Amino acid sequence: MANFLEFKEAKCKNCYKCLKSCPVKAIKIEENQAKIIEDRCILCGNCTLVCPQNAKSVHSELDNVENLLKNNKVIATIAPSFISSFEIKSFESLRKALMKCGFYSAEETARGASIVVDEYEKILKTKKYKNFITSCCPAINRMISLYYPDALEYLAPVDSPVIAHAKVIKKENPDAKVVFVGPCIAKKRECYESGLVDGVLTFEELMELLTKNNITLENEDEVLPDEIGWNKARFFPISRGVIKSFNELADGYEYIAVDGVENSQKALAEIGKMENVFLEINACQGSCVGGPCALNKDNSAIFSNTKIRKYVSNNDGVIKLKRISDVEADINLSHVHENLTYEEKEPTEEEIKEVLNKMGKFTEDDELNCGACGYNTCRQKAWAVINGYADAEMCLPYMRDRAENMSYEIIRNSPNGIIVVDDQYRIIDINAKAKMLIGLNNFKPKEVSVLELLDESEDFVIALTENKNIIRKQIKISRTNSYVELSINHIKNHNMMFAIMKDITEKVNYDDEINKLKLETLAMADDVIKKQMRVAHEIASLLGETTAETKIALVNLKKTLKDDEKKGDE
Repeated sequence: MANFLEFKEAKCKNCYKCLKSCPVKAIKIEENQAKIIEDRCILCGNCTLVCPQNAKSVHSELDNVENLLKNNKVIATIAPSFISSFEIKSFESLRKALMKCGFYSAEETARGASIVVDEYEKILKTKKYKNFITSCCPAINRMISLYYPDALEYLAPVDSPVIAHAKVIKKENPDAKVVFVGPCIAKKRECYESGLVDGVLTFEELMELLTKNNITLENEDEVLPDEIGWNKARFFPISRGVIKSFNELADGYEYIAVDGVENSQKALAEIGKMENVFLEINACQGSCVGGPCALNKDNSAIFSNTKIRKYVSNNDGVIKLKRISDVEADINLSHVHENLTYEEKEPTEEEIKEVLNKMGKFTEDDELNCGACGYNTCRQKAWAVINGYADAEMCLPYMRDRAENMSYEIIRNSPNGIIVVDDQYRIIDINAKAKMLIGLNNFKPKEVSVLELLDESEDFVIALTENKNIIRKQIKISRTNSYVELSINHIKNHNMMFAIMKDITEKVNYDDEINKLKLETLAMADDVIKKQMRVAHEIASLLGETTAETKIALVNLKKTLKDDEKKGDE
């Protein structure tokens, strides 16, 4: 299957805005990234309009069309809403510009719309339809085929204007390639599946092509002669445009126009209860002039409506009745709208409850149905989880409750003191450990300033004013005679601070005892050394006296021995 929408993963994360706006929930979330569910998508284009990051874009066929122009006879069919998107007075301006780009020719899709209305008139006159739904909007046609099979019997078995026009062009120019240009994304799929249209450009892509070729649209007042034959069908792109295109409304029907997907869904859901109702249904608000790829997104539907009406009147106040050529009359416009199915699990009540319980929803009162996840109800979200389109963690109340509980448990049960302070230095949260360290048990947060509680509170001022963190600074809290290792972290985005106070009182007291013991030991050692020195001195003194006496005794002994020796010689 061709990809008609492109999601840029790098810019898409945890938003869900596209999912919220998707009327048929054709978007799934995988790894926090939004991805299209091709089988469910009706290509209404809402996701491309609401995405705040411009992460959703229409797949461009500009390269394909440029290649067609190089070697082929290419005829463009231009949606009648062009007059509300381009600052021109007539189609001739756009036709000439397209031919400068290499197109063989260009025609208004209103020509196909004219013969479609003619076919509607024939069918309505048969009175075979209890109710009748127009088949001009491919997004609505697909939505009916996918989601409202009971309404298929009322959907007109007729080609859309662009397919009808392509058949006419191919019959008149068998060798031609056909390129449709309009404000619609759903036309890309319709044309691709038809096999009759060789390329599709949005109005945005057409402007890109003109810019690339340095072509400026000129304001031409000229109207081609054959245009006035079906100019009433130019009403198609505005609300009630199809109804206004009839030459004569068939009796027996109430003619009602519905635009916008949500309004269309309500009408389709009740179509079986109605009788003799002609429903002109368009997915875009204000009809085709409000298409997702229109160039006048800042203009109101009313403004666009007036431009279309003025163009249809051909600037002379006259609206011409359509006429059908022999070629157009010979075209077979029959179309079978199939009942499309896709494989999805229909969960049991037990499976739904199991997922709801995972999201913290155990009773009916827990099902807030807030829509923050993108789904209308919690049960619809549970269905999406079971089918692999969503994660339980996408539930904002559940995740917030879980985060708050985790935060509460972490703060309350932390062995460290934790204080959260606002930009006015008021304590907005504090745990029991911090209260114990500071010495305050009975006080209300937000009524006490941290500057009043800590001796070295200037660190909080520095952290806030200088936009810096204070890491592991030791301070003393005189009120409790406690010592803490203080770290202050500045939360820049919220202009808040949180402080972590690690109790190091025992360590400081232990270090003090060790230091005291060291000093006492040093003093004792000094005293011992002094005593040892005294003993050594006394010992040395005693040794000196003993040595002197010994010396005298030895001298006397030596003398005596010498005297005895002399006497013996005599």
